[in-house]
Amino acid sequence: MASIFSPIRLGDLTLNNRVVMAPMTRCRAGVNDEPTADMAEYYRQRAGAGLIVSEGVQPSIHGKGYFRTPGIHTPLQMAAWRAVTAGVRAAGGSIVMQLMHCGRVGAAGNKDPWAETVAPSAISSRQALYTAAGMAPCAEPRALATAEIAGVIDEMAAAARNARAAGFDGVELHATSGYLPMQFLATGTNQRTDRYGGSPQNRARFVIEVLEAMAAAIGSGRVGFRISPGNGYNDMEDEEPVTTYTALLRAVEPLGLAYLHLINTPIPELEPLSFVRQHWTGPVIGNGGLTLDSAQKLLSDGRLEAVSFGRFFISNPDLVARFRNGAPLVEPDRGTFYSGDARGFTDYPQWSADVPVAVGA
Repeated sequence: MASIFSPIRLGDLTLNNRVVMAPMTRCRAGVNDEPTADMAEYYRQRAGAGLIVSEGVQPSIHGKGYFRTPGIHTPLQMAAWRAVTAGVRAAGGSIVMQLMHCGRVGAAGNKDPWAETVAPSAISSRQALYTAAGMAPCAEPRALATAEIAGVIDEMAAAARNARAAGFDGVELHATSGYLPMQFLATGTNQRTDRYGGSPQNRARFVIEVLEAMAAAIGSGRVGFRISPGNGYNDMEDEEPVTTYTALLRAVEPLGLAYLHLINTPIPELEPLSFVRQHWTGPVIGNGGLTLDSAQKLLSDGRLEAVSFGRFFISNPDLVARFRNGAPLVEPDRGTFYSGDARGFTDYPQWSADVPVAVGA
């Protein structure tokens, strides 16, 4: 029976335990989209996780969508990330970088003046995003020409190489939550008539080619990807989630990737975990409303190889130690999720048997 505290190897990634810190946007990057000293401390504090998946990181100026999110496309950013990875490694942890190209989900006020907003098709998101000047609509995207897509794929591969050069153990492709990879997958955002649109196989082609390019750049055993079939977040619609994700998983199954990170949000058409297990034989990290007990059951039943937690890691930097000791969990302050300073970021207490703390559900 697999224990949540037992080590595991996912591809070329070695985890001291099966508790994964999920990627979470925290909006604390510096003025040049570089990680800050506070960010280095934040990740160092959470190095007890078997694996940390970083917040979403833009691979290029065009991939940015949100306020104060970090990049991995300049020497300054790479140097700043080295302080993050060095701190995690010194504390005994492992960390991969989540690469997040937002595509059409981006407000002009959050982007470099020379950056474009691109997407599979010129269909705007109806979301409004926070900017320094307040809430603003998403910019109208320009549809990528067929000849341009190879360049976007090259940017993703270069970002994977940069992540490794900055000390990360690997990368995770963010292919859900309404960002560029999912925009290619979904029928509602992909109305192309070239080889990247139409059939499920064509709509999956971009994600497949990105994963192939990243695997070629840094090794398939250091590449994971995150999906959530049919998830409607960020104004997404897909009329064919079953055939879409069947095509994707069948195509990437032979690549030997490190893991699939699944947001397990059921939809009428499918139950995601059961569906994934039908089409993917590699390791699966499960995410979505888990508790220690429910996570352990999924591991014990062999349905998952590892489990990821987001909100719990915000307010419990020593989450694994708390789980081991049956200690209470601190409830996060939602008002500071994106506040921009150390409050609600690096100031949550470490657990001590001698110091009582406020607990949450």
